[in-house]
Amino acid sequence: MVEPHKHCPVCGSPIPMKERVCSPDCEKVLEMNQKNIRKSRIMLFAVIVVFILVWAYFMFFK
Repeated sequence: MVEPHKHCPVCGSPIPMKERVCSPDCEKVLEMNQKNIRKSRIMLFAVIVVFILVWAYFMFFK
């Protein structure tokens, strides 16, 4: 029977349950990916806010 483990989210190699990633290199890649996702979400939120503001302007100040 295989002892409990999980897999590195970056490279997929088996790691202990308490570890987040398998190596410092994978840690850097994971942090970069999370930073890019965070930037993308902020940009999407900003675009949605701008569209709502433009829509509200045209609805109320024709």
